Amino acid sequence: MTAPRKTNCFGFSACVWAAALACGAVAPLAAQPWPNKPLRLIIPFPGQGGGADYVGRVAAQKLSEALGQPVVIENRPGAAGNIGLELTAKAAPDGYTLVVSPPSLTISPALYRKLAYDPVKDFAPVSLLAEIPNLLTVRPGLPVGTLREFIDYARANPGKLNYGTSGIGTSTNMATVLFLRQAGLNLVGVYYKGSAAAAIAMMGNEVDLVVLGPTSVLPHVQAGRVKVLAAMRETRLPSLPQVPTLKESGIEHAEVITWYGLLAPAGTPRDVVRRLNAEWVKAAALPDTREKMQNGGVETLAGTPEQFAAMIRDEIPRWRKLVTDLNIKIE
Repeated sequence: MTAPRKTNCFGFSACVWAAALACGAVAPLAAQPWPNKPLRLIIPFPGQGGGADYVGRVAAQKLSEALGQPVVIENRPGAAGNIGLELTAKAAPDGYTLVVSPPSLTISPALYRKLAYDPVKDFAPVSLLAEIPNLLTVRPGLPVGTLREFIDYARANPGKLNYGTSGIGTSTNMATVLFLRQAGLNLVGVYYKGSAAAAIAMMGNEVDLVVLGPTSVLPHVQAGRVKVLAAMRETRLPSLPQVPTLKESGIEHAEVITWYGLLAPAGTPRDVVRRLNAEWVKAAALPDTREKMQNGGVETLAGTPEQFAAMIRDEIPRWRKLVTDLNIKIE
């Protein structure tokens, strides 16, 4: 007679409990809410206090406070912002990589036959962050005090003056070229890695004219190291009320505003995009956020992802027409 088979109840129970515990240990890890680790914020320009860097650092601080995770700045300059934009487009769409987008996102399609990213399809817009007016500045040693005097001086000295710029395709470069065309001037372009570097070159008398944002130029204006001839906007700048606009100085249709926005890679979960948007909208409304931005001559902006996406789509054909009209080409 065969003895009845014994069941090791303890062993079976132990296996079941071990499996249950293992599943229990894994489930919370898989279900951890976003964000559960630091985020990186790519700024596609040098970390020298330029507009993108300034805006990005304010946004990073505020998002870090709201999300409870560090937002680590990663400056990746080059190709008018395209290197940083390409890195973001190719990053994992998990909500942990963001980029401060400059207007070159919408300008580059008109300049490059082949881009490594699609400005519409490869990004998930989060929100506009800020708007920075451009200023026409000249080196202090130049014997001019107004924009009209500069134009007359440049015409009297053909081929002798130059301008500094952060590269073909940036909004400041486009603003410079547009101004020169409207004023009927022909200056030689000298290219730098960023607006801050161009400003330093001007203060060192390497170049005569540079279009800059207030974040790069205000401290130098106050110290007398830079002269501001005109604000490239429709109204005067509150931080520089004595500086006339281009139109007031006799130059029409040359206003260019630089904007910055927050993008994530396409495919980033919608709830993550919505959370980022909600946190920035709240942060942008805070008095200390606006004060920090205003200290750099920056106007704080915020809006929905859909509004930002629509603006990107609208800007692309507008810049394409301007690039064609100005005959601007990448050599």
